[in-house]
Amino acid sequence: MHRKNMCRWAPLVLLVFVLTSCASMEQTYNENPKALLGGLLGAGAGAGIAAAAGGSPGVIVASALGGALLGGFVGHKLDNRDKQMASQAATQAFEKNQTGQASVWNNPETGNSGTVTPTKTYQLATGQYCREYTQTITIGGEPQKTYGTACRQADGTWKIQT
Repeated sequence: MHRKNMCRWAPLVLLVFVLTSCASMEQTYNENPKALLGGLLGAGAGAGIAAAAGGSPGVIVASALGGALLGGFVGHKLDNRDKQMASQAATQAFEKNQTGQASVWNNPETGNSGTVTPTKTYQLATGQYCREYTQTITIGGEPQKTYGTACRQADGTWKIQT
């Protein structure tokens, strides 16, 4: 019975968390947009992975919160050159790499580095190609691993799915 109540309250707790953080979101975005973007992408990835694994609502909420924290941390620590290099590595990986082949980036100015490795390629019923991938970003010697999916858009660019 306790678990059932927790599952009922988890979405409400998440909603309260989001609404109470809205007041500071504009300030956070103005001062450090990469932390906010990393947090949002991390939350989406965490919730998506938990949902795909068949997690309960409580597990999905917890995964979203954990992903938001991790994504915000990673986003906060990357400078513009790091993000540019990571984006270029991702485009290379999605566009040209075979499944299992990593694209690597390394910024000697910050010491940050990372890899993007496609793990699965498939085509949707609409004809759109998508690639699942793993991404590892190393900040201060600490690797942070994430998983995601990117799909090719009509204009030829790749868009991370959240």
